[in-house]
Amino acid sequence: MATRRDFIKTTAGVGAGAALGAFPRSLEGAPNVIVRRVTPTCVASGNGLAAVSRAIEELAGGASTIEAVVRGVNLVEEDPNDSSVGYGGLPNADGVVQLDSSLMHGPTRGAGAVAAIEGIKRPSLVALDVMRYTDHHLLVGEGAQRFAKSMGHPIEDLLTESARQRWIEWRARLSDSDDYLTPAESAERIGQPYRRPGDFGDGLLDSHDGYRPQGTINCDIVDVNGDLSSVTTTSGLAYKIPGRVGDSPIIGAGQFCDNDVGAAGSTGRGEAVIKTCGSHTVVEYMRQGMHPKDACLEALRRIVHVTVEERLLGEDGRPSFNVNYYAVNKNGEYGGAAIYSGARFAVSVDGDSRLEDSAYVFQRA
Repeated sequence: MATRRDFIKTTAGVGAGAALGAFPRSLEGAPNVIVRRVTPTCVASGNGLAAVSRAIEELAGGASTIEAVVRGVNLVEEDPNDSSVGYGGLPNADGVVQLDSSLMHGPTRGAGAVAAIEGIKRPSLVALDVMRYTDHHLLVGEGAQRFAKSMGHPIEDLLTESARQRWIEWRARLSDSDDYLTPAESAERIGQPYRRPGDFGDGLLDSHDGYRPQGTINCDIVDVNGDLSSVTTTSGLAYKIPGRVGDSPIIGAGQFCDNDVGAAGSTGRGEAVIKTCGSHTVVEYMRQGMHPKDACLEALRRIVHVTVEERLLGEDGRPSFNVNYYAVNKNGEYGGAAIYSGARFAVSVDGDSRLEDSAYVFQRA
């Protein structure tokens, strides 16, 4: 017969499990146990407002967490006006669009990724196939493309006219003494009007010594049962060395998901995220009990601490680049943070989608 002490131990365990939205296997299916339900929540980078809305809609329609976030980011991968992800992404130094993506499914502990893949508009779908149909976690380059083709994904030309014009502008400005003409000079010769990069909608002038566009979409979700998934997909740093791989396709860097704790992902300077195992670090801080926002901030402070190269520091000794983290935990708490103020992130809580200001380490001057 159970003693009073046994009864107290058992009910104490139920209380702790309810706080986390999970229960020991011995209590699964037990009668009269009240299971705490989580409010479905999805977070993403600032370019992911449509993505988080779609993800929550897919979840409500019966999709799994991994299917929901992948279908969400597919909207951005297919958008020719987003120059940082998928179709329309800015190319590498050779004018070739190379894409990266990784994802993790919390309930099955599954993971898949592709890097430097060409001709595939939605690399997140190929990463999903890697997870589902192979014993590997990461495929790269030509091998990744051949795998994608074998799985029925069409090979397409991803370089839009807008991205091509911006690449030509960048290439022409590499040197004042080479043989390339800028688009303006070329237009003068043939008597045609010249459209600057801003005419294509973003107002950015690409320069070898100046701004190098970079961007990504990360998307993380938790469902009513506390199950999690994460995905990150990108075209990476504009005009990168062919074959360069950032943090996005690296599990534990560009995104990480532990179904016992939470999920997190990143955008911004990938090299800084890689060498600090960024998204894994965020999840580990949440495992220690930190709120997602505070976990993101602490992981950013680690980047600041280890950034010592003079070429990466401003006059004030702080990083001259930005990194953003996004996170959601098993209870549905969420947060986003950046090294510098001014960033925003997308969130959808049970269908209410909006942009929120990210927390930050430093106020931007």
